[in-house]
Formats: sequence, structure tokens, C-alpha cells
Amino acid sequence: MSVLVYIDHAGGNIKKVSLEALSYATKVAELTGAAGVTALVLGSAADATVAGLGAYGATHVLWANNPLFDNFDSGAFTKAIAEAAAQTGANLVVLSHNSRGKAIAPRLSVRLKAPLIAGAVSLPTLDGSALVVRKSVFSGKAFADCVLAGATNIISLNPNAYSVAKGGGSCSVSAFSPSVSAADFKITTVSVEKQSGDAVPLPEAELVVSAGRGMRGPENWYLVEDLATALGATTACSRPVADVHWRPHHEHVGQTGITIRPNLYIAIGISGAIQHLAGVNNSKVIVVINKDSEAPFFKAADYGIVGDAFEILPKLTEAVKRFKAEHA
Repeated sequence: MSVLVYIDHAGGNIKKVSLEALSYATKVAELTGAAGVTALVLGSAADATVAGLGAYGATHVLWANNPLFDNFDSGAFTKAIAEAAAQTGANLVVLSHNSRGKAIAPRLSVRLKAPLIAGAVSLPTLDGSALVVRKSVFSGKAFADCVLAGATNIISLNPNAYSVAKGGGSCSVSAFSPSVSAADFKITTVSVEKQSGDAVPLPEAELVVSAGRGMRGPENWYLVEDLATALGATTACSRPVADVHWRPHHEHVGQTGITIRPNLYIAIGISGAIQHLAGVNNSKVIVVINKDSEAPFFKAADYGIVGDAFEILPKLTEAVKRFKAEHA
């Protein structure tokens, strides 16, 4: 068996979700006795960054160092990944279930005529020679165990579902030249707007502080930001907050926004409608702060505080700062 992992990167830096996928694939390779793990990098990146993938389990790297791939097009990327799978004889292709993975994986499944499990949440088990992969279903309310028994199979891994494992391994790097031309890129990038600041992007964040209309207005958001800064967390918001432009739309989490799976999700002044829960209920720990003791969110919470956020947040922020100072 051979395993191929698509490595997503931006600005030359490998995305955390791809290091998770590579660590996951390495463990699957150990489980199945695969000959090795090949990482596929498409586009411009630093030599040291590509070679460093060996520390996360890659035994070999195929690198298409072609500036064409610096602009994302799901069709062109799918064609390149399919060619890499054929070249390496891959029986399993692993990629992250992030925005790019969601665009590539279904296309790749059709092109390779390979079964796909989208949004795996844990390591698979073996049923004979077949892989049994667990994924969440019904907006995270249940799990399904799916059997992959194709000649070639595809798994996309949910972000933050598997920890990055770094070791001391090394890898070889080979140039890869897929038969992809400018004509394969049907999408033209007109402009790019990047999130400002040093905050971790929401899909990759392990700590998230989110708030809703209970904050009464954008002028009070400093309370949320102060707590996020103290925790080293990324900020988020509910859809109504983004719709009235209190916060930018890239912070909107929920069924119609970004789906996240952080280790800690703190929800402040959010009622907990099903549409919001669908985007955050895979968080490992949920803390809800709301003055309405009947707020639906409390049913999904691991911990809840009933009270006024304007009184609680300053005290919670100071407690976090004090704890960090004492344990520095």
C-alpha cells in the first residue's frame, strides 16, 4: 500500500491542517503496513519548508514548483493530484477537509473512480484489508463508521481532529511536472483580502472566543478581544453580528459560516440556535456565558455561566492574566 498526502500551503508556509493530515496519514501507513508516505506540494514554497515535511512523517515529497499553482483552481489541482496518485501508485489519498479539500476531494473521487470519506474525525480501524473510517453525521449529532474497500480510496480529515506529530525523520524531494497548463485554470483571481493581525485563522484555531448580539454593539467588543488576547485565542461571532456589520464576515461561525472544531469554544451572549450549533458543536469543550438561563446553548455546553457578560468578562480576563503570570 502507498499513501499520498496533498499539502496545502499559503505564502510558502505549510498550513497546520496539512501537517495534521500528514501526521494522520503516517499513522494510517503504520497501521496498514504501507511502504511509505508521499507528500505532494503544488506551487512556490521554500526549499527548507518542503524538505522539513520529513519531520512530520513524509518519506518522499513530490514538488511541482510551478507558479501556476500559486493561484488555486480546484479543477487544475485535482488533475495534478490524480497524476501524482497514478505516478506513486497510491492506494490512499489523504487531504484536509478545509475549503480547498472540500473543493478538490469530490472531483478527485470522480476522476479516480475512488470512494471518498469526507470529514474523518479519528484514525481508521482495519476490517480485514478494508479501512473503517469514522465521520460525524447529522450536523455532528452522531457518528457513522464507513468502510473503504476500493482499489484507491480518499479520506479528507476534519481540521483539529488529529494532533500534529513531529519527529526527527527526513525525506527525499523530487521535481513533479504534471500535465497542467494555463488553460486548465478556469478561475481568475481579481483581488485577495487577507485577515489582518497575527491571530490564527479560525479553521485552524484551537482556542476561540465568540460573541453574539448580547454584546449590544460593536463598541463593547473590546471585552471579547481582551479575553481572547489574554487566552491567545481567535475571535469569532454569530451570523446576526456579521449581518449588521458589527464584525467582519470572516469571523462568522455556524452552518452558513465557518465550521470550526477548536479545543475550547467560549460563546458569549449567543442564544445557541441550531444553525450556529451546527458550526461549532464538534468543539472539544464549550463554555457558554449568557444571562438567560433558558438559552438553548446551555444544553450543548460543557460549562455554563448564567450572568451578565459585562460583569463576567472583565473578571474572567483578569483571572486568566493572573493565572498565566503565576504559572509563567
